[in-house]
Amino acid sequence: MISKIPVTVITGYLGAGKTTLLNRILSEKHDRNYAVIVNEFGEIGIDGSLVVGADEDIFEMSNGCICCSVRGDLIETVDNLLASGRQLDAIIIETTGLADPAPVAQTFLQEENVRSKTQLDAIVTVVDAKHLTKELETSREAKEQIAFADIIILNKVDLVSDINSLKALVESINPLANLYETNHCQIDLNLLLSQNAFALDRNLVRDPNFLKSHHHHHDRDVQSFSLQADRPLDRQLFFSWMQWVLEHFGMDMLRTKGILSFANEDERFVIQGVHQLIEGVAQRPWGTDEQRTSQLVFIGRKLPQSIIEEGFYASQVAHG
Repeated sequence: MISKIPVTVITGYLGAGKTTLLNRILSEKHDRNYAVIVNEFGEIGIDGSLVVGADEDIFEMSNGCICCSVRGDLIETVDNLLASGRQLDAIIIETTGLADPAPVAQTFLQEENVRSKTQLDAIVTVVDAKHLTKELETSREAKEQIAFADIIILNKVDLVSDINSLKALVESINPLANLYETNHCQIDLNLLLSQNAFALDRNLVRDPNFLKSHHHHHDRDVQSFSLQADRPLDRQLFFSWMQWVLEHFGMDMLRTKGILSFANEDERFVIQGVHQLIEGVAQRPWGTDEQRTSQLVFIGRKLPQSIIEEGFYASQVAHG
């Protein structure tokens, strides 16, 4: 089986430190061969010239945002990379500070040629600790970049006094991501690259119970909540209900992850999604000491929690 090339997407609001992080990745001593794609919003791109690492392939995409107007350019760039036959250890994408990470992720989940040869490894979001509160009040993009993240770097922590409240704020938006504090994006790169963090497996290795007891709410429009069912789910009822949820609320569902226990099935079923795109796979048999509960986490904008809860619990098999 041919191994797929891992793809890391670095996102974050304007000035958070994305290019600083990218330079850290490229300037550290390593024997890996990276291709780097840098996206800028303006007509004249300068970010490519700010990225170090002469041995790397740097591709600039300017005059548009990677998540919308130049998404086709992203697909073409990746296609050309794959067709070149060059041996790559990873592809790293730095988005513009105004990008919505979801369409970028969907590129690697939906485009057949890209999907067959690459694997989305992680969405890494760099957060400016000093300006976080203000940005969340004024920018929808800043909230969504945090909500979509698998790994969050809370950067510039030396410039703030109450770091715990900022961490709590970030975790109220996204309780699923690994959260690290940094200055100048100084972080062990082994915590960022080749983590398979986009999949649920990495989270489960870190904490087998990480989906349990997360009931985070805050007074902004992005929220997260989790559901747990102790009785097995009826597979047909669950997927009919999930299809209904996607049709009605899919565009407001930023990330979805879960572990499901279906009636009369011996394997754990893992699902994850971005907006209206949901994927699922039977992961492995349930362990003899594992409690067969279904756990599902939603991160989204103003989702009707009570309506979603009702349908989820209704998909359990009947008592008796």
